[in-house]
Amino acid sequence: MRRILIIAFFLLAVSAASAAVDTSDALKIEPDMEHRYASNIATRFLTNYHYKRTRLDDGLSSDIFDSYLKLLDPNRIYFLSSDIESFERYRTGLDDSLRHSDLMPAYNIFNVYAERVQQRVDYARKRAQQPFDFTVDEYYQYDREESPWVASNEELDELWRKRVKNDYLRLLLTDKEPEAIVETLTERYDNLERRIKELNTEDVFQFFMNAFAQSIEPHTAYLSARTSENFEISMKLSLEGIGALLGRENEYTVISSVVPGGPADQDGRLKAGDRITAVGQGNDGKMVDVIGWRIDDVVDLIRGPKDTLVRLDVLPEDVSVSGPSTVIDIVRNEVKLEEQAAKSEVIEVPVEGSDGEVMKIGVIDLPVFYMDFAGRAQNKPDYRSSTRDVRRLINELEQQGVTGIVVDLRNNGGGSLLEATTLTGLFIDTGPVVQVRNSSGRISLEEDIDPGMVWEGPLAVLVNRYSASASEIFAAAIQDYGRGVVIGEPTFGKGTVQSLLDLDDYAPSDKPGMGQLKITMAQFFRVNGGSTQNLGVEPDIRFPSFGDPQEYGERSMDNALPWTKIDPARYKASGDLSQMVAVADSRFHGRMADDEEFGWLMSDIDSYNEHANETSVSLLEFVGRQKMKEQEAKKAERKAKQDASGPLLGEGGALVAPDPELADSEEEDTEAADAEEEEERPDLLLREAARIVADMVELDSNIELLQRQYAQLSGDSADQAQVQ
Repeated sequence: MRRILIIAFFLLAVSAASAAVDTSDALKIEPDMEHRYASNIATRFLTNYHYKRTRLDDGLSSDIFDSYLKLLDPNRIYFLSSDIESFERYRTGLDDSLRHSDLMPAYNIFNVYAERVQQRVDYARKRAQQPFDFTVDEYYQYDREESPWVASNEELDELWRKRVKNDYLRLLLTDKEPEAIVETLTERYDNLERRIKELNTEDVFQFFMNAFAQSIEPHTAYLSARTSENFEISMKLSLEGIGALLGRENEYTVISSVVPGGPADQDGRLKAGDRITAVGQGNDGKMVDVIGWRIDDVVDLIRGPKDTLVRLDVLPEDVSVSGPSTVIDIVRNEVKLEEQAAKSEVIEVPVEGSDGEVMKIGVIDLPVFYMDFAGRAQNKPDYRSSTRDVRRLINELEQQGVTGIVVDLRNNGGGSLLEATTLTGLFIDTGPVVQVRNSSGRISLEEDIDPGMVWEGPLAVLVNRYSASASEIFAAAIQDYGRGVVIGEPTFGKGTVQSLLDLDDYAPSDKPGMGQLKITMAQFFRVNGGSTQNLGVEPDIRFPSFGDPQEYGERSMDNALPWTKIDPARYKASGDLSQMVAVADSRFHGRMADDEEFGWLMSDIDSYNEHANETSVSLLEFVGRQKMKEQEAKKAERKAKQDASGPLLGEGGALVAPDPELADSEEEDTEAADAEEEEERPDLLLREAARIVADMVELDSNIELLQRQYAQLSGDSADQAQVQ
């Protein structure tokens, strides 16, 4: 089962200034007295004030034990089964240890882990120097999360022989020379050794407290004093970097999400799910291999001064670990509010059966729910907010003659709850938008109290698996009120609220630097009573997508709060869109069957799903080269077809044919034009969302047509459909 362990870099910070440990002996790290104080305070908060009622007992102790081992050795490639057996004495005793602020069990386990890592590094370095036979038909199991712990050093050596062989093969497939491959691998294993030796007592404490916190709920975390500083930096819009949140998948650093408005988002090539294998500085700086690196170390390489260039060697999400990688160069910059602001465009959808007539559909792209809280508090007349900007954009779109609107919330991870409420108010009259239940069970309502609607026409909300939190609140409200249709993938499913608690506020004055707790304190509920938690928002019209929805988002996380419901709020729906949804969905599937680009998408999805549950890769060189050849040929064929027939987005979003004069350009000009055209190619799913809204406009203006087509779908007569 393919799962991504998402741990933000600030949860795993390593002190680069920590003293190196004597290399002649295994690491022997012990807890400081400050950590005993911090664990005592954190334990009281986690067991008494978390939204999820939690008892510190043997059951939770067992969960903490498993979580700690998983955090240290998620792929089960370091510990031996005999180590795990020796640790079992701690399984049901960690609750008692936490009550008495006894952290030695966690440190004892970590010290064994550090020793095992050193042993594996020593073996890998030596094995990389020896030749490999890539004509032997054998496989490397790269995902061992569900595998048993290895019983002996001999078995572990065999596992690591294949691991090093796979590392070597991946570099060989990029046509590197053997000497360069050995140098790269040696450097990789040296870096692993260095990072382990740089760990200090604060790092181990943070590991253990996060194992505790995440055994309760995945959005709860402990942040050390140093990590809290990194967290604050990451929350500021002035952070200079590429604008991406990183996570872990086995030994790879994975793009968990791309920050809206950041350099990576504007560049457009880096996507959530992509795996970073190497990082280089500038146009010609050495590519530093980062496979197996800790997230915060990778962050340190990627982060840098504004206007400097960083190069990332990336394995796209839909490419296997043996597939070809791509180098993406991004210029670092600040993530600015202006770049996160809502934007609009117009897509002209051809009217079927007409002579060149088009229907104008407005698109509002909202990357995040934002507000200038300081400006609002100071009553500045021109303070920025997503609601204010979207109101203005709607007015501008109306002046351009649009007849329907798509609100694009793909990859929108949330933001201001107030903005989610007021933005919903632009599309409904008045009424509740979301219910919030706190840890004591008290339920409050967030309501739109401003009468009237800014847009009353056909509306769609476009979402994907990375639409979360405030995005889900907005989409759910539009769906519950019957004000529009939700299109896309099931959303992320984050329906909880977190607060930051500074432990220094509760510690003795002479014990500063206790760190912070990010703790879940409340949960969101829709106006219909259902939660957005875990299940997310199910779209009315579902687009094809990669993988199983159960394998991403909140529903894939250990210890995630379950979906539940409360009593519905008192609200009045605008109407029943079930007939409209059924007919529009049928039309969409009809177009999809005849659309070549959708055919490519479905082919990619089928291929991805076919291999999604694979946990191993062939170590035959010719197999790897054949896969790379097939993938490159597929890319070239599709690009040739797109270049030959378009379509491209012209002014106003209209579909236009490519310029034939480009074929006569000089080579350099053609390459530049190709790059520009690639950026202007229509977003397939956004284009189809606009077509669905165009269908809604047509059906809304012709009720007889709607009822007739619905009757054909349901097998009823038109009269029966009208009665329904």
